[in-house]
Amino acid sequence: MERKVSRIYLASEPNVPYFLQVSWERTIGSGFVITLTDGHSAWTATVSELEISQEADDMAMEKGKYIDELRKALVPGSGAAGTYKFLFSKESRH
Repeated sequence: MERKVSRIYLASEPNVPYFLQVSWERTIGSGFVITLTDGHSAWTATVSELEISQEADDMAMEKGKYIDELRKALVPGSGAAGTYKFLFSKESRH
């Protein structure tokens, strides 16, 4: 299993560092587990390959391009050219 951790800042709390861990078996496109922590609490979710395909379809985006954008946003050192904005609601865990 491959695993990457990065420090991120949420748009709602720009001065508070969070740590984002993404783990996957083969590729990001085959599904992954994502964990977010602020050092006091942690939130975890599993994203399936089917959910990735559905999200790409919902966005009218070719699946390969969508997976590439996911990788850039979630995996440090994967060639992210832009800045990504992270939003998270503790109450709804989204």
